Amino acid sequence: MPEPQTTRGSFWERHGRSWAVTAMSIVLALLVGAIVMIVSDPEVVTQYAYLFTAPQLPLGASWAKVSSAYSALFFGAVGSPYALAMTTAQAAPLICAGLGVGLGFRAGLFNIGAQGQAVIAAILAAWVGFALPMPPVLHLVVAVLAGLVGGAVWGGIVGFLKARTGAHEVIVTIMMNYIATGILAWLLTTDAFLRPGSRDPISPPVEPTAIFPAFYGQFHLGFVVALLAAALTWWLIERSTIGFAIRAVGANPRAAATAGMSVGRITIVTMVLSGLLAGLAGTQFALGPGGQGVPTPLSAGLVGTVGFDAITVALLGRSSPIGIVFAGLLFGGLHSGGLAMQSMAGTPVTMAMLLQALIVLFVAAPGLVSAITPYLRAPKNKSLVGGQA
Repeated sequence: MPEPQTTRGSFWERHGRSWAVTAMSIVLALLVGAIVMIVSDPEVVTQYAYLFTAPQLPLGASWAKVSSAYSALFFGAVGSPYALAMTTAQAAPLICAGLGVGLGFRAGLFNIGAQGQAVIAAILAAWVGFALPMPPVLHLVVAVLAGLVGGAVWGGIVGFLKARTGAHEVIVTIMMNYIATGILAWLLTTDAFLRPGSRDPISPPVEPTAIFPAFYGQFHLGFVVALLAAALTWWLIERSTIGFAIRAVGANPRAAATAGMSVGRITIVTMVLSGLLAGLAGTQFALGPGGQGVPTPLSAGLVGTVGFDAITVALLGRSSPIGIVFAGLLFGGLHSGGLAMQSMAGTPVTMAMLLQALIVLFVAAPGLVSAITPYLRAPKNKSLVGGQA
């Protein structure tokens, strides 16, 4: 019967090819990264003077350079229990923020404000952690909830402005990022957030009762929470009524409105949920155990660039919760493995950043990847005659 074949073909058309392009993008990024490592090393380049007389010299030097760097990257990412713990610690906030950005993508919204939403969440979570003494379990729960509320409100403001005034979410979220950063900078000059006896812009340490419990080194409960958030996001998008509405609005807002859906309400709800997930990333920084099992105190650069990195994670993960989890783990591994590349192979840590950029570049240009690998090209649409192909 033709139905099963059609189903398999349609599944490959909708999912298989995109994931194959993503996998090939990673391979191409590693190849380009290898070329960059070779041409940027003067000792290796000088060996190419003997390419035609003693080719084993340049080829051997190139292989030694690339293999040592990528071996160190692999070992630093997943080569030991400690490396795995570091990778999960780096990946947890990326997964949460990536889920927020990806959820916005599914509704046709470009949420660049995950950075500001994570900052506001980190502020509230850290404040609850060091200013409100509570019993152990309750303290952590309240701190996390405070961060979620902060991120949801910060994202909801954007959704409300877009739904009610038509303001573009890209412009509004960029401005909200600056406002969030300014609020944090101001708060770190006040007595309520300043560490006693210090005039440096740094907060008191979070109480141990509000820290994500660590199971092994940097592997802590926050990563488990990130995986649960991914599972709930998948259920929300694929199995819930609101998820169907989000996908419908993202596919065609006019058709969704014609079908009776409130595009404005869906926009607000999506941005609230997107901000909530980005806020969960902020709580990972504020409440996650640091190197000594104590969270890094609240400071101007606590959340780093997680909101902007989340955009690349969401793009690499194709806005799919499962894909975002793997993308977050990949980028977390690149972050932790980059340090090993520098210490073990003498490769600058910026090479890991270059690999991330190359992966995103190839993922964002599927036509280029298909041109390099012709078997990934989509077949041309057949003309329809009489309603049949």
